[in-house]
Amino acid sequence: MTSFNKQILPSLLRLLGPLIALGVVVAVFGIADQYQEFGGKFLTFSNFQRISVNTATVAVAALGMTFIIIAGGIDLSAGTGLALCATVVAYCLKADYSPLVSLGCGILMGCGCGLLNGVLISWLRMIPFIVTLGTMSIYLGIAKQIAKETTVRPDRYEQVPVWMREFLSTRDSALVAGMPLGVWVALGLAILVAIALRYTVFSRHVFALGSNEATARLCGINVTRTKIAVYTLAGFFVGIAGLFQFSRLSVGNPTSGLGMELEIIAAVVIGGGSLNGGSGTVLGTLAGAAIMSVIQSGCTQLGINNPTQDMILGGIIIVAVLVDQLRHRHGNA
Repeated sequence: MTSFNKQILPSLLRLLGPLIALGVVVAVFGIADQYQEFGGKFLTFSNFQRISVNTATVAVAALGMTFIIIAGGIDLSAGTGLALCATVVAYCLKADYSPLVSLGCGILMGCGCGLLNGVLISWLRMIPFIVTLGTMSIYLGIAKQIAKETTVRPDRYEQVPVWMREFLSTRDSALVAGMPLGVWVALGLAILVAIALRYTVFSRHVFALGSNEATARLCGINVTRTKIAVYTLAGFFVGIAGLFQFSRLSVGNPTSGLGMELEIIAAVVIGGGSLNGGSGTVLGTLAGAAIMSVIQSGCTQLGINNPTQDMILGGIIIVAVLVDQLRHRHGNA
């Protein structure tokens, strides 16, 4: 019993904690909604469809951020990088490139953004926070330059294929097994990432790097190459998230990603990822992204305005970081 309390129980709480928190948040808003004058809409399947759509874009980008945070890094350019990728997709479609070529260009742009971050951080040994704070502005500027400081609008019916328009649509004709195709794609990517984190040598190097970089170097891990790979991989997921963003908006808006970097990072942190590095799970990241979407949906149902929603989300992020710091201190004690 003592062994269970000391070893197994804490591990279970770390794994299932984000899911328990998600369940509590859903229950709180579900109960509160019942007392509204026109309540009863929160705990409906259609509302959960909308929540899943709102979760998908952040969740996909957060899968890449999970690798970065496990490795002990951070990426503040994820939001503007995502918008840049969406703008590239829109620009290519408007230029009459095929949908697959347009999608490929968007993903390549994301990989390029991640590669640049990784090179600056690893080769030049610069602090990730400072590097990505700078590239955040660079990617925003590139997106504005591509869009000529406006919004790129390909013809919705002539240049944007049906599957791309309906990728995150909740219309009955666009649903696959009750959910938009994009939601299933996000879940599929999450499963692949979970398998990679569990069974690949690369993931072991990432965890070792985040736990102690000096020790990882002594163990023969190529730290420079691993960091570049981590940020490039994160850029790949940002590129895919750019497709999700374009599908939602049907335009390429260079400023549509401003602030999203906080949501992407928060998804990982709320889900139990440590800003000190060395820990993080796919299940936690998905739960963290879902918690934010549930809070936004619940607050909207209850008539709570956007500024208050932002304050609530900020408070939750602070609490999540505080819990992480306390856990880290306890682990070192």
